[in-house]
Formats: sequence, C-alpha cells, structure tokens
Amino acid sequence: MSEPQKDLAPLVDRIERPLPYPLQPPASYQMAVNNGTRTESGEPGENYWQNYSYYTLHAEIDPESNMLYGNSQVTFDNNSPHSQRVIVVELAQNLHKAGTPKNEYVEITGGMDLSRISVDGTEIEETNIYRRWTQEEAGYILDGTHLYIYPDEPLESGDSIDFGFEWSFEIPEHGAAGDGSGRMGRSRENLFYIAYWYPQIAVYDDVIGWYNDPFLGKAEFYHGFADYDVTITAPEDWLVMSTGEFVNPENTLSEETLERYRKAGESDEVITIADFDELDEATLDSEDDKLTWRFQAYNIIDVAFSATLESKWESARTKAGDVDGDGEMDYTRINTFYREPAKFWTDQTKYAQHSIEFLAEYTGKPYPWPHMTSVEGAGIIGGGMEHPMMTVIGDYNSAGAVRLYGVTAHELAHMWIPMMLSTNERRYTWIDEGYTQFHDNLASADYYGPDRFDQLDVFASYMQIAGTELEGELMRWSDYHYFSNTYSIASYDKPASILYALKGLLGEDLFMEAHREFIDRWAFKHPYPWDMFSTFEDVTGRDLSWFWRSWYYETWVLDHGIADVSQNGDEVLINVEDHGNVPMPVVVEVEFEDNTTQTEMVDVDHWLNGYRTKQIEIRSEIPVVNVRIDPDFEFPDVDRSNNQWSSENE
Repeated sequence: MSEPQKDLAPLVDRIERPLPYPLQPPASYQMAVNNGTRTESGEPGENYWQNYSYYTLHAEIDPESNMLYGNSQVTFDNNSPHSQRVIVVELAQNLHKAGTPKNEYVEITGGMDLSRISVDGTEIEETNIYRRWTQEEAGYILDGTHLYIYPDEPLESGDSIDFGFEWSFEIPEHGAAGDGSGRMGRSRENLFYIAYWYPQIAVYDDVIGWYNDPFLGKAEFYHGFADYDVTITAPEDWLVMSTGEFVNPENTLSEETLERYRKAGESDEVITIADFDELDEATLDSEDDKLTWRFQAYNIIDVAFSATLESKWESARTKAGDVDGDGEMDYTRINTFYREPAKFWTDQTKYAQHSIEFLAEYTGKPYPWPHMTSVEGAGIIGGGMEHPMMTVIGDYNSAGAVRLYGVTAHELAHMWIPMMLSTNERRYTWIDEGYTQFHDNLASADYYGPDRFDQLDVFASYMQIAGTELEGELMRWSDYHYFSNTYSIASYDKPASILYALKGLLGEDLFMEAHREFIDRWAFKHPYPWDMFSTFEDVTGRDLSWFWRSWYYETWVLDHGIADVSQNGDEVLINVEDHGNVPMPVVVEVEFEDNTTQTEMVDVDHWLNGYRTKQIEIRSEIPVVNVRIDPDFEFPDVDRSNNQWSSENE
C-alpha cells in the first residue's frame, strides 16, 4: 500500500470533519508480503504459490428417488512451503443436515452420507481430537460443512496425497440456499441442476492458511484450482451438460442430435439441437436404459452439471477473444436449455453470445473455456447462480426479457470473477459481486443503449439504505451482516457504485488500465482486497488510501451541495458544502446566460485538510443562470436535491 498520508490538516486549527485514517492491512496479509508471496505494489510475489488438486468424479442420479450417488479419487499437491498434519475438505451439501449452523432456513434432507474415505488407498475411520492427539492415529473428524482428515504422517511440502470418497445424498428442491430459492436442486420432475455435490479440498493459501469458515448458506465460494475428469450417469432420455469439455457426444447423442451439436459449434446463428417434440429421440438407446456422459476441465475452481428431460436445447458459438495468443479470434460454444413455459428464453442464446463477447473485450481477458451453458431452472431459483461454464437462471416470466438479459450478463460476468480470479467470497463477497454488478450494468448499456442503462440504476439501489443504520461496512465479513438487505447492498450495489465513482475519479483511460491490470495479474490466482487496492495505486501512481478507507471500511456517504451563488459585477462567488463524510472531488459546472459553460473543480485535498466548505470565485460579466455539481452523474451523491442552483429560483 502507499505511504500513510501526513499532515492532512495543516490549514485549519479545528478539524471540521472526520478524516480517513491510513489503511492497515491485517497482520496475516502483511506477513504474506514479508514472505514474498504478495507485494506492496499489488502483484503476486516471486514466492507466490498455490496448492492444486486432480479430481476423478463420478455421479449417478436417480430421478425416481431424487438421490445422487457419487465417488471420487482426488490427488492433492501440497505446493505450500508448510508441512500439513491435517487436510481440510469442504462438504457444502451438509448445509442440509440437521444441526449444521445456517444463516437462514433450508430444507433438511440429511446432507451428505459419506460411506467410505480412504487415504493413499487405505480406508480410515472417524476419530476425535483426543484420540488424534494422544494416539496420533489416522482418521477423520466431521464438523458441519467440513471434514478434517488426519493422515498417518504429515504431508510434507512438495509431496502429494491421494484420497478416495464414496457418498450419497437426497437432492433438495432448493439446495445450498434458503428462503425458497436455491443454488442447485430439482424441479417439476424433469430438471436437476447439481452443484455443491462432492467432497472438495479446501483452500490453503498464503494469507490465512486453511480456509475452514463454515458454509452458512448465504456467502458463496472460496475454492482452489484443479483439473477434473467427470462422468455422470443418468437415464437414457435425460440430456446432461457439465462444466468441462464434452468428450463423448458420440456415445450419448443420437445421430441427428450429434450432427446438429457439431454444426452448432461452428455457427454464429442459433441452432436447435433438440426441440421439445424431439427429446425422446435426442439420445442413444442403451441396454440398461442408462447413459454415462463424460467431461474434462482444467484449471477451474468447481464443477456443476444439469440433467434435463423436457428442456429444448439450443446452441451457437460466440467470440471469446484471442485465447491462445496467436492474434486470431477464438470462439466458445453457447448452450441453452429451457422448458416450454419459459417464454422469454427464446432469445437466451443471443443474450449469452453478447455477454461473453462484450465481457471478454471489456475486461481484456478472453473467455478460455469450451462452452458457456445456461439452464432455465424455475422452481429451483428465481434469480441466477454461477458455476464454471454453467449457470442456472429462473424463467423470468414475471420480470421480463430485459431483466433476463441482465441476470444472464451478471452470471456470465462471474466467469471472470470468481472463476478466473478466485476470491474469498465468504469474507469479501463485494469483490466478485461488486465487480460483476458493475460489469453486467455495462453489458446491459451496450446491449440496450446508454439511454436505457447507466450508473444511476446502480446508484439508486445503493441509495436505498445509504447512510442509515441498516448499512454495513463492505469490509465486514460477508456472512455477518445483520440484515439480508444489508448483505445485498454491501455485496452488490454499493461496491458497483464505488467502481463507477473510481472511474469518475481516475478518468476512463486510467481506470481501464488499472482495472485490466488487476484482472491480468490475478487471473487463476487468489486476490485479496489489498491486492486490488495496491494494484490501482501502483498503476495510477496515486495514493488512494483515503478512497479505500472512506468507501470500503466505513458507512460514510457522499453529499455535496451548493449553499448559495452570488454575483456582484463581474465577481461570482459559489459556496460549496460537503454534508457527507466521504471526501471526493467536486465537479462544478457553471452555465451563463449566453448558454456557455465553465467547469470548476474542488480537489479532494481540500476536504482532506479538514474543511466542510469551499468558496469558488470566478470572473464573468455575463450573468450566471445555473450551477450544477457532478453534471455527468459520475458519483453516488445521496442527496442530489442540493446539487443544482438556478437563478430562476432566487
């Protein structure tokens, strides 16, 4: 981070306002900087490391009983410099187990039933802390949404260990969330969207070590990168799609469906792979009435899959950017699965095509994966939920097509954060959701035009609770906001508003340079908030600690106003007041009687020197008729009623 500001108030005897004090990253982050895994400039350090895993996963779903049966083999590489006496595994599906801590009501289905756990081929049994530390026996301890595995010997730095798991669980209607909406689940006996479904090695990183905060049902991911080989068995009439490259279409799709599937991968126009009246002929027949679908994925943070019985399948390709760096445009496949009642989904493939193309260009980071699939999941979810290459979204029959485009752009924007930049959402949801809200609003403006979408749409949502007792600090750990709306505003609307404010502060070009640099530096790594802050300061060459402190650590608001305007001869005096506590520069547009305008600035340093007021003096013999603060609406000012003065009102 930048050096602390010094002598913030040399010009006033009595400070008239609270001043943002310098940032102090937590000791765990500073230790990572001292160890050379992170840097003061916001770049990954020369000693940066990440652990890595290799999964072979198999799932079988039984639509009659709504059960999932799974098994896996996992190799975990300890790339850290530390010996590991315990390996932490996340069992997110245990949110649905009675007695597991939860932030809100969820279905109780029993959670995950683990029938076998092995370490390096040897089955282990459940133990407890006392036996573990007195007898040092291998075993595991199950605690809520986490499993703690104790091998015979510590896993040394640079070594690997193999795990085997077998499990089953009842698939909830609304899984991994509550209040009647899920992030996974089942609907109408013709749709499964499966996520949070397998034992997953937890993140062990250079800042906090093992990440074992419980999954409470609200804040979402923090996962490590891994390779996956996935097979999914389902009854033969069901169409399956998953995270990863679909590697055996010839073993699952009927001849005509396969031909259309291959054609769609080369088509800019939407192609129907299987229509509603063709679904009973879309797959091959098998002797046991089951088919196994295979997918492979590399360097991703998670796997989700869908199985649909009565969903139309459409597909096309879209521009993904120059993925392989050869100077040529690369493409990815867009898949869409939706049921007949979803009347607005007929344009969903086009929405996804535009979203991926726009976001790849705007972020400067190509979309690197073989497909992006949208699954209509009314009955499971009302909004949308993202996983690598997969998203489940409600039908939006009540909200309409424009809202459907918006949620599509939002979920697909998550393919950049947190799917490429794997952030700790459970503590700092605002990084991924805030960036994504910012990106999806820009995508909507590009699709529908800036006259229909701009930053005011985002500001308005933030203003609902800005400055009230309902607002929570962004840097509060996400699972510990007091109210649902507090969590939502702090995770989505306020951080997106702040990014617009940062763009207004820095200017479009400098903001974009820093924005893209942050994404590029931390792609396929684990950034923390201070990596983002330091990157912006490093790229811009500016000390922005006052900005981070005011917007991210406090619940202060921005509220500039015009106190009065007077003109005596050729002297014009404009008195500007700062009613809020967030210090920001003030853009003042002065309009004269002859329709000419003049722009004046109040630099942020004036407010950082402790003042509440600023008098602007200009010379003009032409009468002033209007004065406006922030005429381009770049900043989220909570009260715009005092942002304009007009001579007509005098």
